[in-house]
Amino acid sequence: MTSHQDRVPQRGLSDETVEYNLQKQLHDGFTRPKPSGSLVCPLLQQTGTISNRDATKYFTNIQTHQATNIYCICAPAPTVKFTNGNKVKVNTKTININGWHHSDGFPNLLVDGPASFRRCGRCCERTTVSRYANMRGMEVAIDEIRREIKTAGFEDSDDIISTDPEDLLAHGYSEWSSTNPDGLPVAVAYPRSTEQVSVIMRICHAHRVPVIPFSGGTSLEGNFSAPYGGISVDFAYMDQIIQFNKSDMDIVVQPSIGWQDLNDQLAKMDSGLFFPIDPGPSAKIGGMIGTNCSGTNAVKYGTMKDWVINLTVVLADGTVIKTRRRPRKSSAGYNLNSLFVGSEGTLGLVTEATLKLTVIPEELSVAVVTFPTIRDAASAAAEVMQTGIPVAAMEIMDEVQMHVVNLGGATAPRVWKEMPTLFFKFAGTKASVRDNIQNVAKITARNRGSNFEFAKDAREQKLLWSARKESLWSMLALRKAGEEVWSTDVAVPFSRLADIIEVSKKEMDDLGLFASILGHIGDGNFHESIIYNRADVGERAKVEACVKNMVRRALDMEGTCTGEHSIGWGKKDSLLLEVGPATLGVMKAIKAALDPHWILNPGKIFDQQYLVQT
Repeated sequence: MTSHQDRVPQRGLSDETVEYNLQKQLHDGFTRPKPSGSLVCPLLQQTGTISNRDATKYFTNIQTHQATNIYCICAPAPTVKFTNGNKVKVNTKTININGWHHSDGFPNLLVDGPASFRRCGRCCERTTVSRYANMRGMEVAIDEIRREIKTAGFEDSDDIISTDPEDLLAHGYSEWSSTNPDGLPVAVAYPRSTEQVSVIMRICHAHRVPVIPFSGGTSLEGNFSAPYGGISVDFAYMDQIIQFNKSDMDIVVQPSIGWQDLNDQLAKMDSGLFFPIDPGPSAKIGGMIGTNCSGTNAVKYGTMKDWVINLTVVLADGTVIKTRRRPRKSSAGYNLNSLFVGSEGTLGLVTEATLKLTVIPEELSVAVVTFPTIRDAASAAAEVMQTGIPVAAMEIMDEVQMHVVNLGGATAPRVWKEMPTLFFKFAGTKASVRDNIQNVAKITARNRGSNFEFAKDAREQKLLWSARKESLWSMLALRKAGEEVWSTDVAVPFSRLADIIEVSKKEMDDLGLFASILGHIGDGNFHESIIYNRADVGERAKVEACVKNMVRRALDMEGTCTGEHSIGWGKKDSLLLEVGPATLGVMKAIKAALDPHWILNPGKIFDQQYLVQT
């Protein structure tokens, strides 16, 4: 049985506080001490031993701090003194005797025996503790899933599970993700219904098998990676419209339908309606819900959370719930939609979503304008927002990104001026669109904008806007052998946009990186995309420093470490700095309540809390 008291000491510092202090030091410019030889706790490295007082402060001892056999898994090998006065040696032999076993070369530990150890507050980088099934246990769960789904008479039960190596690689590694932790799933499940997902979750819960949801596979922060193995649940076969309520302007869909496919089907039905959230072209509704993504239309239509009415969710133990009913508004109980949207599949698996739709505007137009500097472009964007002109979208691309689009050739025969550029989209009545274009043209001119061009018909609209939609793919197309693209984002208040973009761009240029800036500047959100050689340790270090500095600046400006890519695997440390230990503790408490064995997409948003049996 596990209790909250076992995870957070009554006295001293919690795991979150210890890690927050370390991350704050990194944020302020201190360097984390590097271990020499075996794992060494940075907090211990100052003195090499632990006093009674320090043990109370740094060790997550249970309740009275008088328990015996409290060992720190990351303490140095020499004798360590604990609060109860005992002296023990912590070494590999002791660890193995007490049931701790190192996994295959990873810094994670798998527990097969009694929980005789406690660990210090999460002070060793990437050191977590897990109670997940070993390979044999996962294989047993896979066989049970196959058998139960076949016995239940589900169609296509024979190919519900795949262990093909290519499938496993495709569901654990992403060529466009900023981070790819070691590890692949041991199997990929392809459910066809909510009922099948429930069976999968119930069995995985019983066997302690990690479950990683997979929708479009286009996320950028290692969101669908499988660092602990487990089963990837791919919703590829759940891509249908379940119910269309034209009069109510809503629609019920499965998670693997793409937003573009959804709008194409709405257009074929001549509905006059569309779904306005428009991230990358390949994004699926399930992943969009998981990351609370947005897209170019965010300045007018908001983010994914604003368009969700109801969700069908399968919880960690296989229980199926609906978050609410179908009215546009409700004040009945907690807003569970907001809990699951943006949770990256760490709280439950979404199998159906009821989404709002909106009316296609009477008139649409697109405009582009160039600027001599990125600061001028950002300043113009901020003034447009502060003036209150209702643009439907406002995007920024620097001169490097415009050069990349030209090189990629996706918009040929159009050749773009390789200067910082703003892209605008206008929507409304013909009169309002005309007036808004004129007002934006005046503002951009005041900020040294030139070459203002607006589309006169649908063909020109598609051409002008295509440069923005092809930006990431154009960058990916330029990679040489061994190169990768690191794409990440932050968001800040409008008044700080010009400052952070200018400084961030200068740093990338000073470091000699081939990098560009682009993004949804209309809501304060922008991206860095950097090409680097993954085998060049020095170059990767520059990229990591550049990204961390961008995040630090955003947080210093009261911004966020991610506007739409979400935390995933790559920004866990940044989340702690952004929200602080108390708020992160609340998030972990919610996670522990809904997923007590931490099997849902483990390692994402934050690391697993250490659990001990009592």
